This record gives sequence, structure tokens and C-alpha cells, in this order.
Amino acid sequence: MIIVPPSFEFIQEFDGVEMLKRIERIGRVCYKSEEKITEDSYKKFIAGIVKRGHESVIEHEKISVKITCDRGVTHEIVRHRLASYSQESTRYCNYAKEQFGKEITVIKPCFWEEDSKEFAVWKAAMEETEQRYFQLIELGATPQEARSVLPNSLKTEIVVTMDLREWRHFLRLRTSEASHPQMREVANMLLAAFREKVPVIFDEI
Repeated sequence: MIIVPPSFEFIQEFDGVEMLKRIERIGRVCYKSEEKITEDSYKKFIAGIVKRGHESVIEHEKISVKITCDRGVTHEIVRHRLASYSQESTRYCNYAKEQFGKEITVIKPCFWEEDSKEFAVWKAAMEETEQRYFQLIELGATPQEARSVLPNSLKTEIVVTMDLREWRHFLRLRTSEASHPQMREVANMLLAAFREKVPVIFDEI
């Protein structure tokens, strides 16, 4: 069994500033103020439309991210409906195969230290689950049948595509203190990267 932390990667490289410049060109059609476009006018323009709540304009640009997290977290992610999702399937992925190292991979809980009693209980449960999963496979169960014993902690990969407006909504909601700790762990990593790559739009979250 492998224990890993959550992580993410952008599916494609993108230039956040160029994104914002395209949004400015699109947004200025509303006001017929294209002549006001300069090299850095997008900053004030985008900040203004976000402040006024005119966020439909930022729907014109989207970003795809591959998130590696536990399956429990993905149950929360997919509640955001204005998005597209493609997720690793436990129906078809057979973790007893060499492709997966003949072991399951689980996500380390962020709320327990590795030397704690809670972590020890969790780790033992994951190891037991792995053994029972492989036992079912050996008995002839298909992956979609054997998956019934797999835990929420199972590592999964999910590609999430959202437009910038929905990413704002997602990150505002999922970085709040009311969010589940593991969901917040993932969302905070995403927010830091989005702030770096796409200025202005995510600054106030």
C-alpha cells in the first residue's frame, strides 16, 4: 500500500495575463470602449467588472486541472454542476494489476499526525481493506464488484474543467473554514496557484 499527499497539475500550460486581455477585449464590446485598451488596461477593467458582479464576462475563459485526492473529496468537487469531469474509474481499474504496482494507493489524512493513535488505526484499516480487495479479486470478483470494499481514502485522479467564474465560486466556497479539512487542503493549493497564474480575478478570495 502506498500513502501519498494530495496534489494537482494543470492539464495545459496557459498564460493568465493573455486570458485576461482576451476577457477585456470581449467585455469592452458591452461598452464599445475598445479604444481604451492598452498594454495593462486589463487590470483595472477586470477588477472593475468583478467588483460590480458582472462576472458573466469571465466565463469566456476556462482552465482544466487534474486533481489527485481521495474519493471522499471528489464527492464534494462534483457537486459543482457548472463544470466537466473525467475521473479514474474503480469499475475498470484493477489495482491488483502490475499497472498499479499490485497495491492500492491512499491519500494521507491532513488532520492526523503520523505518530498519532488515530493515524495508526486508519493505516491498519487501509491495509486490511487492501487485503480484502485483493482477496475478492483472487476469488474471481471483477474490479467493479471488488470496489465495494474500497475506502473513501482511496487515491483517485479527476480532471476538472471550469470557466473562471465557476473557479471563483468553487474556491471561495471550498477554502472557507466551513469546508471539510481535506477539501480545504486541496482548494488552498489551487487558490495559491490560481492567484499566481491569473492575476486580479482571484486576489480577494
